[in-house]
Amino acid sequence: SSNSPTGTASALVTEHLDEIRLAAARGPVIDLACGRGRHALYLARSGIPALGLDRNRDHLRELEVSARPLATKPTPVRCDLETGRGIPVQSGACGAILVFRFLFRPLAPAIEEALCPGGILLYETFSMAERESGRGPRRKEFFLEPDELPALFPKLHVISYREGPDDGTPPTFTARLLARKPA
Repeated sequence: SSNSPTGTASALVTEHLDEIRLAAARGPVIDLACGRGRHALYLARSGIPALGLDRNRDHLRELEVSARPLATKPTPVRCDLETGRGIPVQSGACGAILVFRFLFRPLAPAIEEALCPGGILLYETFSMAERESGRGPRRKEFFLEPDELPALFPKLHVISYREGPDDGTPPTFTARLLARKPA
């Protein structure tokens, strides 16, 4: 329910909170294309500061308002991730990067590059099965082909990978990857 302490955070994040906490000690945590910041807010409530990157000013403002009562605050950062300029962070700086329901394939090398050695990537987005259900984004390029997600990150070591329906009603068909940059 929306008033639970986790809000609407994905199980991929809630189940791996301890790994994210450890990763945050290595470098900043980024919620990439964060929208209204559900994951940045969930992490903040857990005492982990995150950068919420998005190009939508209104969504970032909502994130700021939602964060006001929190002791640990996420940092909203406005940037367009689809310009080809990559991610506005130092190379090898990030302890963890979270990407949810966002797919811009040319950004994959920049995501690998931004992670520090031992840094982790949590990535979950729509698979082609979701398109076949008639739900999800309108454009075909926003859906992953089978087994495509891990292949986008050849330099990372896959810790876990699952494709298929989540436990929602109705289920959403996604690909869910947890991967680590070799130390």
